[in-house]
Amino acid sequence: MTTDKPNSGRGQRELRVRVKTAKGRKLSSTLWLERQLNDPYVQRAKKEGYRGRAAFKILELDDKFGFLKPGARVVDLGCAPGGWCQVAVTRVNALGDRKNKPQGTVLGVDLQEVEAISGAQIHQLDFLSEDADTLVKGWLGGKADVVMSDMAAASSGHKGTDHLRIIMLCEAAAQFAFDVLEEGGTFVAKVLAGGAELELQTTLKKNFTKVANVKPPASRADSSEKFVVAMGFRGRGHDEVSEADDPA
Repeated sequence: MTTDKPNSGRGQRELRVRVKTAKGRKLSSTLWLERQLNDPYVQRAKKEGYRGRAAFKILELDDKFGFLKPGARVVDLGCAPGGWCQVAVTRVNALGDRKNKPQGTVLGVDLQEVEAISGAQIHQLDFLSEDADTLVKGWLGGKADVVMSDMAAASSGHKGTDHLRIIMLCEAAAQFAFDVLEEGGTFVAKVLAGGAELELQTTLKKNFTKVANVKPPASRADSSEKFVVAMGFRGRGHDEVSEADDPA
């Protein structure tokens, strides 16, 4: 592993770590490692104690839209490794350490076991199971104010197939949100740009007063991911399509 030497003269350019391809390691793995070592969000996550760089995506989305309010009840679908839960715990005051603010609740669910997070309830659960919504509302002690998802289906290596898979996953997460959200609640989810998300957008516009599509700064420029933020849940049975507010 080597680093570029700084330029002579005035100032220095930022040092960049370069990784040599080791024997038996694929070039793609080397490039991934090099990108990780030079990613400022990866470095910030380590410094600030987050479990991954994805934590900054939800931080930036909440900075823009303000849905993680003190006292809110939040469900994080597919919460592993836990970075989004960590952010939510602080923002909704789940630990109750801000005495002048209402205390919120953070509930994370995932297919796999997730290491405990202070201030959050973590459950191993398939949100697609028939009784998942009943279980979640029971754990929360009521309905949720926010349902959020950074889930992505396992990559097949085929861009079109991966796009369809993540849209289907996002549609399933939206249907789950309809079952557990309070009126006025918010749904946040990752999607991949690619054209198949039209039906999802139409469904969200029927059920929320505001739908925005955003690519936060923490999302890598070479990634096709974006995030849909749907606010003002109308409740089940609303068919009126609102005009989307899309700042992207």
